[in-house]
Amino acid sequence: MALIFPFRAWRYDPEKVRIEDVVTQPYDKISPAMQQKYYQRSPYNLIRVILGLHQPGDNEQNNVYTRAAHDLAAWQKGGVLKEETEPAIYGYAQEYTVPGSSEVRVRHGFIALGQLYDYAEKVIYRHEQTLSKPKSDRMNLFKATRAYCEQIYLLYSDPDFATDKLVFQSGAAPDVEVTDEYGVVHRLWKVTDAKIIQALCGAMADKKLIIADGHHRYETSVAYSKERAATAKKQPATGTTGLPQPAFPEAAMMMTFVNMDAPGITILPTHRVVFGLKNFSVDDFIARAEKYFEVRKLAAADAAALMSELASRQKSGVSLIAVTREGNYLLTAIKSAVDAKLAGISPLQRQLDVVQLHALVLEDLLGLTQESIRQQENLRYLREAAEAVEQVAKGEADVAFLINPVTLEQLREVAFALEVMPQKSTDFYPKLLSGLAIYALD
Repeated sequence: MALIFPFRAWRYDPEKVRIEDVVTQPYDKISPAMQQKYYQRSPYNLIRVILGLHQPGDNEQNNVYTRAAHDLAAWQKGGVLKEETEPAIYGYAQEYTVPGSSEVRVRHGFIALGQLYDYAEKVIYRHEQTLSKPKSDRMNLFKATRAYCEQIYLLYSDPDFATDKLVFQSGAAPDVEVTDEYGVVHRLWKVTDAKIIQALCGAMADKKLIIADGHHRYETSVAYSKERAATAKKQPATGTTGLPQPAFPEAAMMMTFVNMDAPGITILPTHRVVFGLKNFSVDDFIARAEKYFEVRKLAAADAAALMSELASRQKSGVSLIAVTREGNYLLTAIKSAVDAKLAGISPLQRQLDVVQLHALVLEDLLGLTQESIRQQENLRYLREAAEAVEQVAKGEADVAFLINPVTLEQLREVAFALEVMPQKSTDFYPKLLSGLAIYALD
């Protein structure tokens, strides 16, 4: 049973700050250059909480986590952040242009608290593996700040659009409208009507939820909830307003729920860049790759042309492009060879581009171990194909692999089959903006 709850969010006071100056992309999508830019934009920018700068002399008493907690508390005390007077859920819409095209889409969802479940309970499903480093970092931050400043992104199925109609029935102007650095327009509506909230909680009760973005934060939050369960302050099932609330504050986290049957969802590929290989030889790699792939050298060198070539083959089976300093190669899977080599992997995943890339190319042909991949010892993940091509050209990488995106249907099948794809298999676009709402546990 998927339990959701309204909550009294802490939100930036628009009379004290410009919302454009204080919101950010999610922490794991912030480059060092973006981090510096956010720091310069406002002394109240959320970057100081979600991804603070390390400083010389940091120690147990003064570090990125203690400074995050101090800044968050100061903003609350000083009124830069104000707590809502009543529980609410928040309608959330994102209007954007699909990267690499002129197509404009709008993705609708809503922000609420969501109950935390073990995957074994079959309420919330994952679709990809996680990396080790981000989880320890987020745990330290949660413990220091006692707040969720970012949402995770959950998918559910509602072909009748009952939930969307409930959230967006008023037709009112948004409470907040802000455009981010990618030109995405984010709009937020506060919903406090108890009847609508109760109806929404009821409509979501039978839903199965798939994590689209936020696996690391979700798994960290589940661990934190278990750690706190014995000593946390217990609450009745309903609050003073008669609306449902979690059993204790750590039993839930802030989530954005999006109907996967509605239009507006975009999944981009995440390309792989491999570096630091000993004695890497393009000729040797290509010769070995012919065990599993038909290999053809491409004339195209431009990233856009390479991705166009790859997209043209998306419906005819698995194809990858290997980018090297000696040329670019189209690798088209030989089904019989792939099936024989990956017999221990389910047929569902065996035909996924990203699974073949990891199991056949990264592990078998290049010799990377699963642990080294988890630790990102020789591997970088990039959204932009042009950046991947450039890193190879500049000698910053040995080889890059461009892939097509996983489809929504493939993701749904893998998740509900209780299987997981490799790390960073999907890149949902656009990202949820951080700083629109904050869930404080105390």
